[in-house]
Amino acid sequence: MEIASDPISSCSKEHQKIYQDWFNCADLDGDGRITGNDAIKFFAMSNLSRPELKQVWAIADSKRQGFLSLKEFIAAMQMVSLAQAGHEISEGLLKSVDLQNLDPPVMEGLDTLIANNKKSPRKVEPETVVPTQPHSSPSSQWFSSKSVKKIPLSSVTSIVDGLKRLYLEKLKPLEVTYRFNDFASPLLTNSDFDAKPMVMLLGQYSTGKTTFIKHLLRSSYPGAHIGPEPTTDRFVVVMSGTDERSIPGNTVAVQADMPFSGLTTFGTAFLSKFQCSQMPHPLLEHITFVDTPGVLSGEKQRTQRSYDFTGVTSWFAAKCDLILLLFDPHKLDISDEFKRVIGSLRGHDDKIRVVLNKADQVDTQQLMRVYGALMWSLGKVLNTPEVMRVYIGSFNDKPVNEAAIGPIGKELFEKEQDDLLSDLKDIPKKACDRRINEFVKRARAAKIHAYIISHLKKEMPAMMGKSKVQQRLIDNLEDEFAKVRRDHHLPPGDFPNVEHFREVLGGYNIDKFEKLKPKLIQAVDDMLGYDIPDLLKNFRNPYE
Repeated sequence: MEIASDPISSCSKEHQKIYQDWFNCADLDGDGRITGNDAIKFFAMSNLSRPELKQVWAIADSKRQGFLSLKEFIAAMQMVSLAQAGHEISEGLLKSVDLQNLDPPVMEGLDTLIANNKKSPRKVEPETVVPTQPHSSPSSQWFSSKSVKKIPLSSVTSIVDGLKRLYLEKLKPLEVTYRFNDFASPLLTNSDFDAKPMVMLLGQYSTGKTTFIKHLLRSSYPGAHIGPEPTTDRFVVVMSGTDERSIPGNTVAVQADMPFSGLTTFGTAFLSKFQCSQMPHPLLEHITFVDTPGVLSGEKQRTQRSYDFTGVTSWFAAKCDLILLLFDPHKLDISDEFKRVIGSLRGHDDKIRVVLNKADQVDTQQLMRVYGALMWSLGKVLNTPEVMRVYIGSFNDKPVNEAAIGPIGKELFEKEQDDLLSDLKDIPKKACDRRINEFVKRARAAKIHAYIISHLKKEMPAMMGKSKVQQRLIDNLEDEFAKVRRDHHLPPGDFPNVEHFREVLGGYNIDKFEKLKPKLIQAVDDMLGYDIPDLLKNFRNPYE
């Protein structure tokens, strides 16, 4: 599966040097990013029309981050060159021409600008072309300072930077005050914002989860085991790296540049069943995969795992951009553990896709019955009125068994596979939108949590009988949630799971909780109502 070719490797060394000089010239603050304001001045020298430049920016900044790194800048320049030669700008344009022999575009007045820049150098010119990764963002330093100082707006050079700033200044104080991290989700770190989009595969053992990843990568990954028995006995994160290696879970959880520090809450028993497999691969530069142990069924469910399996899948579900539930025609029963796992995905329904894998093991008539049985099973577990999207296919490296399914079945499988692959290809493009979506969801959840905690605190007596009142509040938590809902006119669907909340609450002294602080709530309301819309407006396509 290919996502995009690398514009840097697609042009000659001589052109790389030219583009590097141009990039340094356009990047006015030298942070390795060209923002909309930088681009307007620089791209104007191409003499292309505003609609053309609007399209160039939209295709180059396909991830909608609000800036161009060197790689995206080169792609933009290549498109400008083709537009000047009379080509119509489109998304597939760069794939249809020989980029090795494509000359840089004509930029009017650029030579004079570069000459002036060299007379008064802003920074030391690098001798070699910068690697494809953008410079480490200065925003990574914001999380390391002990005290939260006001972060100047000028240091925000992307949408993700803006979210980091809003989180540290407005949302994190609310989360810390009302201990949101103990009840719901750990505090966010810099790597949580910068992490690549993730895809998690869930399913019973031997439904083809590891083979599916191998099929997409067209090669095996370090530590992959495939077999008919329950082979993958651990959570494996497959991500990009300079060389092939496996990193144990305890090491991964303490690495600041990886977004897995929150997993330490599940203890050593889980971390010993967790690993990270790194390998150099073009697809992994855009997407990280999470391979999971097969969900148990039958008698095996009674063998207790040494860690909270459902809790871990729920943690990953919140971080992932796509969750694939894999079934095969011979394993359609949804076991108790699988039911709990699917239940833990509540609130992430938009991320779930169902894959009926190994579908060429049955003939067309059986496949029709299998599909019906699968939809019936899912209908009892997924409590949604909408029908879940199911992809049918055989996602492995073997040719489709045409003898079983016939030519019509083969054509169906190919169409379904294309649909699923296009879903996966869209993930990097939607990653920034997804990050905003998850951030807003988190902010709403933290606000409701603050209302609940402050309400419980308010119900506590000033002097006598505190333990009795605490127990009553815990026992009647549903009623207390209803009171909060009525008092603040909140939607019931946004409230946390009562049982989980009750379980965590039992370990705390409610009297020690904070009263409602309207200033903190107002800051989050302002963030949702004004700051986030302004941020999106500032970093949209500069030609809109």
